[in-house]
Amino acid sequence: MSPLLPAQVQKAATLGEILQRLEANLNRYDTRLPSLFCDEEVISKVEPGLPDQNTVTEAIFRLKRTPNPDGTTSLIESREIKSANGKAARKQNTESPTLLDGAFEGGLAVVSVNQAACINYTLQRAKKNRPMDPYTARFATVLTSQDSAKCLLSEKSTGVAIIDPTSMEITHLEIRTPRHVIQPGYFYQSAVVGQRVITVDYAPVALNGETFWLPSTINLQVTQGAGTFHKTVWSFLATYRNYHQLQVTSRIVHENDRHVP
Repeated sequence: MSPLLPAQVQKAATLGEILQRLEANLNRYDTRLPSLFCDEEVISKVEPGLPDQNTVTEAIFRLKRTPNPDGTTSLIESREIKSANGKAARKQNTESPTLLDGAFEGGLAVVSVNQAACINYTLQRAKKNRPMDPYTARFATVLTSQDSAKCLLSEKSTGVAIIDPTSMEITHLEIRTPRHVIQPGYFYQSAVVGQRVITVDYAPVALNGETFWLPSTINLQVTQGAGTFHKTVWSFLATYRNYHQLQVTSRIVHENDRHVP
């Protein structure tokens, strides 16, 4: 009888291998993710502020694949607001203290081979380095004037991405910008800056027979000033549920099917 062979130990991926897998996943997301819609709840606040400045909106969020003149497609975000602060929405442009767009289109691309000229990535090893431990990739911008046009992060930022070892999909993304420009300066007035923190949690969603990792929550906080009486915090918390593929159906109506009164 031959001796039992020891169980094969799964080799940990290198940073380069992880970035290549993330790039492949991103390409599949960019080319195969269908147009979709889901339920969106957004809580937007400013503190300190007046109570009527804060808003809770319920909306139908849509991500539509739209063709470009060059033959490519873009994922365009939109929403149909159903209610604001518990009342039926009378208009689609709510006056929320904080808004955030573009996370569905550009969030996953922050950690990718394409951004290697703009961002420095480092792989943080797990203490026990078990095969099923998630990978942690930390990153920091290395912005230069010649690369700035290609960089998704145009301000000096740091961040972390948690990556599932089986699917090699990002499950959590965090981006910190210590000096985010809240309001640009003009004439003799200086720019208003503050710390911005964006976090996105992703979960698997089945669409059109495939699985895509899409945001389940998006959290944004922008803090200006310091101390109890000199600090203002703008916050945005969005929750996404009930993803469905956005489909347009049509049928041919024959002359015999038409109703004649």
